[in-house]
Amino acid sequence: MIALVAMEIFHARCFRCLAIPGFVRALHKDYRTATPQNFSSYESMKKDFKLEIPEYFNFAEDVLDQWTKMEKVGKRPSNPAFWWINGNGEEVRWSFEELGSLSRKFANILTEACSLKRGDPVIVILPKIPEWWLANVACLRTGTVLIPGTTQLTQKDILYRLQSSKAKCIITNDVLAPAVDAVASKCENLHSKLIVSQNSREGWVNLKEMMKCASDTHSCVKTKHNEMMGIFFTSGTTGLPKMIGHTHSFGLGLSVNGRYWLDLTPLDVMWNTSDTGWAKTAWSSVFSPWIQGSCVFVHYLPHFEPTSVLQTLSKFPITVFCSAPTGYRMLVQNDMERTWKFKSLKHCVSAGEPINPEVIEQWRNSTSLDIYEGYGQTETILDENGNVLPPGQEGDIGIQVLPNRPLGFFTHYVDNPSKTTSTLRGSFYITGDRAYMDEDGYFWFVARSDDIILSSGYRIGPFEVESALNEHPSVAESAVVRSPDPIRGEVVKAFIVLNPDYKSHEQEQLKKEIQEHVKKTTAPYKYPRKVEFIEELPKTVSGKIKRNELRKKEWKTT
Repeated sequence: MIALVAMEIFHARCFRCLAIPGFVRALHKDYRTATPQNFSSYESMKKDFKLEIPEYFNFAEDVLDQWTKMEKVGKRPSNPAFWWINGNGEEVRWSFEELGSLSRKFANILTEACSLKRGDPVIVILPKIPEWWLANVACLRTGTVLIPGTTQLTQKDILYRLQSSKAKCIITNDVLAPAVDAVASKCENLHSKLIVSQNSREGWVNLKEMMKCASDTHSCVKTKHNEMMGIFFTSGTTGLPKMIGHTHSFGLGLSVNGRYWLDLTPLDVMWNTSDTGWAKTAWSSVFSPWIQGSCVFVHYLPHFEPTSVLQTLSKFPITVFCSAPTGYRMLVQNDMERTWKFKSLKHCVSAGEPINPEVIEQWRNSTSLDIYEGYGQTETILDENGNVLPPGQEGDIGIQVLPNRPLGFFTHYVDNPSKTTSTLRGSFYITGDRAYMDEDGYFWFVARSDDIILSSGYRIGPFEVESALNEHPSVAESAVVRSPDPIRGEVVKAFIVLNPDYKSHEQEQLKKEIQEHVKKTTAPYKYPRKVEFIEELPKTVSGKIKRNELRKKEWKTT
């Protein structure tokens, strides 16, 4: 009895350090004039924020189950914990109590029907369906290691991930099950396959059938905060995707994300459009909103369809919206101001890659809301020897990881010690990004290190050139890379996707107009001396532009 009481006291203390004091805020008629809900200034944020790091931490028990208790005693608003819709009129709403019950059933299926043990790797490849969220929480409860994957993976991709991760179980749907069956014999560690389908499949455990009879009584595994929780495969923009490991402190560390960047409270409805295969969905569709007690909103769209997104923002009480820069670029091409009204929306964020200033301006003109970019790391600017640089000097963005690694930061590249070592420079982890810090202490992103263009002694970052290009009315999208030049060594080359109205224009004349536009918009030496019009830009499945592919094409032709 004493042990149980002690555990309850720990849970209460742990939860108090995560919860927002006085979360009920005044509701403004015009959300756009609302000040931040969780802090008054950057200085107060730095001063007041403290995060205790307990020896044992499990997000399912120490956060989600605590919100359930608050629901039961009326200390949380009636907002659902999870709200899912699709294009066919179907809708799912769960309270934290319902989320807990269903995830405990799922956890029992993992340990009993799938014979999984604590620490076993589990690959989950599902679209944006409710079972994906249940799988996340069930893995937390069982201490199994979740490895998400996008549904756009090919048979070859699935084989690579199964073999690299040594996964013992895979969870997917009937669309991808044939691809799994085709490679399963080559994966010696794989012993359990769980399918989310209305139909049975030979050799697979059917989740929907098992959920009907599974018990919702389950004891959450007691995990240490530094115990492995999940593995994410990188996007693969520079070679084969690599595995990066995260511990159970990942969810605890993301309280900074939920509280300050997303500015969430239990009254908020958060919609993040990221694909389930990427870490961004874990950040903004699982840990960050739920640690704040907010509602996770999901619209199951097979593809990002601007009209459907705008309709959803207009119809549902979504207060916080997150999308990739590519998504925002697609949205602002619609007549938003005349057609759509977002009565509940009050906060918009973007992450994944830099967003162009003109897109932010167009969004602001249509919605009266700014887009706040997230970089997601605590940075210092370093020179090549690991020395901190003074303001105004460009350098590498580094994160101090020694003697103490930041809470929630990835631990290592799994089964790849040489890659882990190569990212270190002294006591700093080097992100691969270039930037400089101004006199006021603000960091300004320049480019990925391998994207920098050296032309006639000038260092040129592609982002500024792309921003200038995208301001021209003919340009729908652009990507800038270095291209070989016999005199200058390298020059700027722009790959441009034209807006439909300009595809019939005389090409050479249009190139000259675009070049002159860039000369007037930014420093003249940065203008693209080479321009190529293409139908579409090569992108990863997460929507990031694969500049390395364009760069290789340029240098292969020399």
